[in-house]
Amino acid sequence: MFHNIPIRYVEPVYRPPSEAQSLILPLTDGCSWNRCTFCEMYTAPQKRFRARDEAEVLEGIRALGEQGADVRRIFLADGDALALSTRRLLVALTAIREHLPQAHRVSSYCLPRNVRNKSVEELRELADAGLKLVYVGAESGDDTVLAKVNKGETFASTRDALLKLGAAGITRSVMILNGLGGKAFCSAHAQHSADLANATQPEFLATLVVSFPSGEARFRAAFPEWEPLEIPGLLAEMEQFLDRLTLQRTVFRSDHASNWLSLRGNLPTDKATLLAQLRAAIDHPENAPLRPAWARGL
Repeated sequence: MFHNIPIRYVEPVYRPPSEAQSLILPLTDGCSWNRCTFCEMYTAPQKRFRARDEAEVLEGIRALGEQGADVRRIFLADGDALALSTRRLLVALTAIREHLPQAHRVSSYCLPRNVRNKSVEELRELADAGLKLVYVGAESGDDTVLAKVNKGETFASTRDALLKLGAAGITRSVMILNGLGGKAFCSAHAQHSADLANATQPEFLATLVVSFPSGEARFRAAFPEWEPLEIPGLLAEMEQFLDRLTLQRTVFRSDHASNWLSLRGNLPTDKATLLAQLRAAIDHPENAPLRPAWARGL
């Protein structure tokens, strides 16, 4: 989509699926936490966390503007650009508005911990400057599961961050990992994750299936008793999660490549339909439109 981009990238580069048409603009490299045992995205040596030099970031934005790049959406990389100070973020957002005025949406990943020291007023400044959407990997609403995967967050810390973001007018896309608690914590994971969504009413809610393309050794070192859920268990957990949701106006997606059963709808309007699809797949797996294993790109 973009050619001759005057921006330095450190491979591999990650972004949410919905940012496929966005310009990836790194403000940081790596992830400031990078201790979640289920995540392999930023473990490579070249992905050690650091803030990009401000002058380098601003020069890249200016150069894109001089090229006349038709940039409509921008994703601030890497794992959590919101780890930067409000001042640093405002400098970048102001430059985007000046040099790339056609960009109508700027988004970023956001760890709940990054919001802890930012007031609602600061977050509102960021929203007014152009930050419209953040992706929050909540993963689970269950404190035991969060501790076992070394998330570094709790139900309360994630809830508080999501509420602050919402109060500031920033759209929130929340991600939950289906199967993260394994067999032992399946029900608690489903119930408390639904409770987290109900308490915060995010505009977007998505579920992915926990997956380990590089193996489970790192994950099991901290969670040795974890027993993975097979397809019926994953679907049953999803049914329990969806059934407990009391969302008022949320776009729901469970169609990532890791999901066996693709689900899409708006809540609460499509809740009954989604539950019916799940229950049909559970009761009649031989007829279920499950994604074949070879197609589950992870």
